[in-house]
Amino acid sequence: MREPNPVDRRCSIHPRNDYVELRRQLGQHGLFEPKLAFYAGQALLALVLLSICVTLLVTWQELWVRLLVSILLAFTFIQLGFIFHDAGHRQIFARPQLNDLAMALVGVIIGSSPGWWLDSHNRHHANPNDPDLDPDAELYVVNFSHEQARRRKGIIRRLTRFQAFYFFPLLAVEGVGAHVVSIVFLIRSNARRRRLEMLAMVLHFVMYFGLAFSLMPFWQAILFMLVHHLVAGLYMGSVFAPNHKGMLVPDPAVPIDPFRRQVMTSRNIAPHLLTDIWYGGLNYQIEHHLFPMMPRSNLKKARPIVKTYCLERGISYHETSMWQSFKEISTSLHRIAKPGPVNELSPEPVRQPVG
Repeated sequence: MREPNPVDRRCSIHPRNDYVELRRQLGQHGLFEPKLAFYAGQALLALVLLSICVTLLVTWQELWVRLLVSILLAFTFIQLGFIFHDAGHRQIFARPQLNDLAMALVGVIIGSSPGWWLDSHNRHHANPNDPDLDPDAELYVVNFSHEQARRRKGIIRRLTRFQAFYFFPLLAVEGVGAHVVSIVFLIRSNARRRRLEMLAMVLHFVMYFGLAFSLMPFWQAILFMLVHHLVAGLYMGSVFAPNHKGMLVPDPAVPIDPFRRQVMTSRNIAPHLLTDIWYGGLNYQIEHHLFPMMPRSNLKKARPIVKTYCLERGISYHETSMWQSFKEISTSLHRIAKPGPVNELSPEPVRQPVG
């Protein structure tokens, strides 16, 4: 059985050893073992979808067909992004080098930097929902806590009063944002394999723009890419926003152990075949944050064990539907945008004493 990654170790220091005991129970069910057949199937499906997209672009010239292909390509890119994500967490192979190779190959296709992702995502897992330490909580035009709202000045402070209305439309630029931050990271950082990653990014854009402009007239290509990135951004946002937004924002003045922090800052979306496909397994966000190296296909099996374990210890385990999660996020953003007490740092679903 593989050792937990650094995020796992941060979660194992509770004096009552709650985390260690839970991990032992899950290990007894073999839930940390690699699932190569599952990931081979996921990779094959993504490559088939990618091939269908290219074939349709080559054989059909009607604009409406190409716009439908752009939507299918957005879905395909996000599905590939889930593989990229899982490889980054060392879920696919027992050998780290093979996971790194999988990240690099998928990164060329979707245009994302493994170095940027590892830096940002590891900080997110270590400090979920911390306005100062979690990169995913650092959206300048969105406040996720009253403390963040108090720091804003001038036009940004006025603008964020309407954040509940523009937050979800803003997610449409998530896909473009991933490209931009990857490029900026590679330019500014001294990341390992920096030159190789920069070459991979150049290769991605050569293939992407080359395919679009060689097969379509200029304005069709522009429209195709615009629809593709807007849909991909909305899809990506619909997956990642429910994971933590509107959940507990830890107060530095109130101690909370790492195990409870991971559970109470995360939100699960109730399991369903379509939900599992749409979210790429990230609808089991509580289980994923507790055990980032657990293969995606095992998170559903871990869920009842983790849920029972948390409820027995009085730890808030929040699970809801996709649409209810959107409502909770909007309600939280609206409440934070309104003037009020600065200690209202978590929405109603998780407001309880930290045991």
